[in-house]
Amino acid sequence: MGIVKSITIGFLGSMLIACSSNHSPAPVTTLKTGQSSKLNKLSISGDNYRVQKGDTLFSIAFSANKDFRTVAKLNDISPPYTIYPGQLIQLEYSKKRTKWTKKQTRKPVKSLKNQQKNNITAKKELDKPKQREYVQRQASKKSDATKAQYNNKVRWKWPAEGKVTRRFSVKVNGYKGLEISNRPGTSVRAAADGVVVYAGNALRGYGNLIILKHTDDYLSAYAHNATLLVKEQQKIKVGEKIAEMGSTDASKTALRFEIRYQGQSVDPAKHLP
Repeated sequence: MGIVKSITIGFLGSMLIACSSNHSPAPVTTLKTGQSSKLNKLSISGDNYRVQKGDTLFSIAFSANKDFRTVAKLNDISPPYTIYPGQLIQLEYSKKRTKWTKKQTRKPVKSLKNQQKNNITAKKELDKPKQREYVQRQASKKSDATKAQYNNKVRWKWPAEGKVTRRFSVKVNGYKGLEISNRPGTSVRAAADGVVVYAGNALRGYGNLIILKHTDDYLSAYAHNATLLVKEQQKIKVGEKIAEMGSTDASKTALRFEIRYQGQSVDPAKHLP
């Protein structure tokens, strides 16, 4: 027994020595819990979108450059616009095409084709005044919309103190707001009375973001904040502090301030005093 015991102890000792002589560290696998939320940030390009946790109808419409009322109507969603994870949200009207069978395509005869051609020619002549009238009507609507845009009941104030380092661009991929730079922690204030319809960081490129609804036509957005001081559905007064300036999802400390009119970005400088 003594011999066996000494052999066993010697074997274990040799194993320990062998392990200690191996200088290569063991592989370590780490899993960061915050990574998944960064990968799933909201970015919409398409005719529909699958709702994820933390989304709201307003954040989806904002990301898709749509009027929230249009998105709600498309999906038969009524106020208070409740949505749920996994729900498929349509962003465009689906175009249904009429399908003709082979049997139907063989039916028309030459005389019928000639008759249809004559009817089309006559219809075109009749439609010319209607087309002119339609174009005039659309131009009038555009003019009325522009007037409504600048003669509105919303009274705007500057959302933060600082230097304007970037301005609104009309280009397709241009900057759609004002960039106001200042020190970290600078107060960010509501530019007008409203209700918080989004407060979070799920929208790609906006960091910690707040969206306020002022009227059915107007929203304002405050991006890249260090700290959010309000919650969704909270009523806010103009000038009330809602966040602190930061650099989340940005290369420098600044507030990105946007105004949306019926879902479309407009130049905030034309609204601010």
